[in-house]
Amino acid sequence: MPEDTVKHIDFTELNKKAISKPLISHIYTADPSAHVFNGKIYIYPSHDIDAGEAFDDLGSHFAMEDYHVISMDSINSEAVDNGVALHVKDIPWAEKQLWAPDAHEKDGKYYLFFPAKAYDGIFRIGVAISASPTGPFTAQPEAIKGSFSIDPAVFKDDDGNYYMYFGGLWGGQLQRWRSESFNPDEPKNPTAFIPKDNEPALLPLVAKLTDDLLEFSESPKQLEILDAAGNLLLAGDIGRRFFEASWMHKYNGNYYFSYSTGDTHLICYAIGDNPYGPFTFQGILLEPVVGWTSHHSICEVENKWYLFYHDSSLSNGVTHLRSVKLAEITYNVDGTIVPLKPYTD
Repeated sequence: MPEDTVKHIDFTELNKKAISKPLISHIYTADPSAHVFNGKIYIYPSHDIDAGEAFDDLGSHFAMEDYHVISMDSINSEAVDNGVALHVKDIPWAEKQLWAPDAHEKDGKYYLFFPAKAYDGIFRIGVAISASPTGPFTAQPEAIKGSFSIDPAVFKDDDGNYYMYFGGLWGGQLQRWRSESFNPDEPKNPTAFIPKDNEPALLPLVAKLTDDLLEFSESPKQLEILDAAGNLLLAGDIGRRFFEASWMHKYNGNYYFSYSTGDTHLICYAIGDNPYGPFTFQGILLEPVVGWTSHHSICEVENKWYLFYHDSSLSNGVTHLRSVKLAEITYNVDGTIVPLKPYTD
């Protein structure tokens, strides 16, 4: 939402109109990845702090240093902050910026997947392991080989295979990998190497994980997002094209890939028939929230489906101080999702 618009918002009134309240309010949290493990809800967000960094399109002001895990006994119960689960100082290869994570479980172990900027200034994706869904997590000494960019989301399919979806534009550096190797950041322009408006948009990546969930078992593949005519979405189609915040879930046998459009502040989704796509664009899932970013997850809890998301209403619109929320989503008979408005009229 534009800064000039935020300045004129009455946040007392806005919060009355919000369809959901922050799950916790003693710290700022964002980018929630929600899962149900052993009948309990666990949310893996990023932890927003005010580090005094300059606001820029590289995301320098998103200077997160650690992760907390939020747990809930049920969808209506109090959310509990379980404290620091992993800190950047305990990740050998990472220098800074612990951005949006995800987590999953296998054989009684819990795996935290996270992006961080390495000492060479390049975003990589790492893995940390714990015996508990709330941590503490112990990071692997190196990032995943062949990983790059941000926003890992790990999906477990019905056959037991795990897939990671990832990628993000601008500060997420995806555009700097168009040649399959990192293009030097000169000039330091977050939109350098972005395709022209009439060219196909940059695409998110997907890779199956190894059995131990610690590496890619294959080279990452592009995940195609198509329009109704079967054409790739164009870079200039900023109301529909992928920007960041990949998420995958499955409903009635179909695969739903959802994502953020970034600078147009929408959560959109597309549907396919397998984990690799292609996926056909369907529409908007969540309309813009207060705050520049939009990032989400979708989780089934006791036969109902919920969208976990964030906004900046608690911080009166401060872009990098966000709060995690949730709201129920519903499906139409044809499998499309009923769009959500974050605030009532």
